[in-house]
Amino acid sequence: MTQLQNLHALAIVVAAVVAWIFGAVYYGVLGRKWIEAQGKTMEQCKAENAGKSTAVKVTPFVLSFIAELLMASALSGIMFHIGIYTVRAGAFSGFMCWLGFVLTAIVVNNAYSFRTIALTVIDTGHWLGVLVIIGAILGWFGP
Repeated sequence: MTQLQNLHALAIVVAAVVAWIFGAVYYGVLGRKWIEAQGKTMEQCKAENAGKSTAVKVTPFVLSFIAELLMASALSGIMFHIGIYTVRAGAFSGFMCWLGFVLTAIVVNNAYSFRTIALTVIDTGHWLGVLVIIGAILGWFGP
């Protein structure tokens, strides 16, 4: 059996969809604070986006979904090698991936670019939710 056959395709797609919806709700709730944490106003953001095409405006949403599919695939492979499939184990695996890879990368990148702590907290909180959700769903689906 090849490595790709070990990936549970339905679980990966469901996890990515739910994680993407979580992100939409998360930034829907925290959108104003997120914009403020970037040192911008809503009016500035609207002005920046005014001349952009629909394709350009949609691209970040598509990229987010593709990233979540890749994250779900990677976490599925990790969980396959660990061999433990429960909601709790999946959520914990997602948390550990976030802690070891995502949190550290965002904190370092934001420190070098002098981003605010508020922006770092908001963005890392989003990816924590994404990875815990993905892991929990993969654990729930099982092998």
